[in-house]
Amino acid sequence: MTRLTRREMLAAAAACAAAGPAFATDGSSLNALAKAKGMRFGSCVAWSAPGADAGSFANPTYAALLERECGILVPENEFKWQRLRPDPVRFDVSRFADILDYAEAKDMAMRGHTLLWHKAQYFPKWLNSYDFGPKPRARAETLLTDHIRTLCRRYGDRVRSFDVVNETIDEKTGLQRETSLSKAFGDADAMVDFAFHTAREHAPKAELVYNDYMSCEPGNEKHRAGVLKLLEGFRKRGVPVDALGVQSHIGVYGDPGQTAARQEAEWRSFLDQVVAMGYKLLITEFDVNDRDLPSDAKVRDAAVAAYADAYLSILFDYPQLEDVLVWGMCDKYGWLNGFSPRADGSIKRATPYDATFRPKPLREVFARRFAAAAARPARRAAR
Repeated sequence: MTRLTRREMLAAAAACAAAGPAFATDGSSLNALAKAKGMRFGSCVAWSAPGADAGSFANPTYAALLERECGILVPENEFKWQRLRPDPVRFDVSRFADILDYAEAKDMAMRGHTLLWHKAQYFPKWLNSYDFGPKPRARAETLLTDHIRTLCRRYGDRVRSFDVVNETIDEKTGLQRETSLSKAFGDADAMVDFAFHTAREHAPKAELVYNDYMSCEPGNEKHRAGVLKLLEGFRKRGVPVDALGVQSHIGVYGDPGQTAARQEAEWRSFLDQVVAMGYKLLITEFDVNDRDLPSDAKVRDAAVAAYADAYLSILFDYPQLEDVLVWGMCDKYGWLNGFSPRADGSIKRATPYDATFRPKPLREVFARRFAAAAARPARRAAR
């Protein structure tokens, strides 16, 4: 969602690169700038053994970056079913517990991602082939209750915000996905409603979030429409959902400028409808895919910053936006390097800091956006 054509954006990026980036000089961390406006800034974090070269709290260099800039963390993978549930009976929370202990020791809040990632390829293998028996609905309810109740009872007073359901909408159809679990329930709406009601029962103080990657970019119309229908259904059925998590895995692809005006109008319309229903907003997984940008690092950094600034300018307009999290602070450990590699083999420049832990123009974009943001109302407790 940019106001510039690709050609204009790259020209602006080249000019910025020639001039050199202008970083904030007051020494404030991103979270301090956010906190001054009633917001929070944070990042995902991985688990690793001590001494590993990873985007982990156990990596002293990366941990120092988190501690300097962040006020809230989210585990990159360690709270997902495939990491927590080696089989239908056991829970292994040891790695997540390490991350949570670290966050609390450093006075950082924690998000829980996710209680139900409703996408079959990210289920543990045993769940895809699970025998729900002669009464599948009852067995599915028991299984889902056990998972959510166990985690919410254990962590509901320590985790401030849960992505209760993640990515249940199929981006191609706008309908809810079909999995072994939804088939057992017999009704996907009933399944996701059940997840939220169970989370509210066992974590009454936590913020409950529906999280998805519906994007501002062309081609996401069905996805956005499906998410809106889901959110409308929650309100009609009295489901306890507090916020929409806007993942914000954005990217500079093709020539976005050709549809920029329509794109921005449709994106604002989507967000307007979300907040009109009473939902808060969170940016939960921000990064910028630079797959189609030139190899020159300075040009790429400036183009990423320009694209991100146009996108963030819209989200920051909404006082319902409070938490802003990036999906990693340092390019060296970014998930996009493996998920969506560049043709030239170079490291993606998708995060606020480069592979040598130097701040990039994207970091300055966040600093300026927080500094310019209107003060948010006092943070409300979960309903």
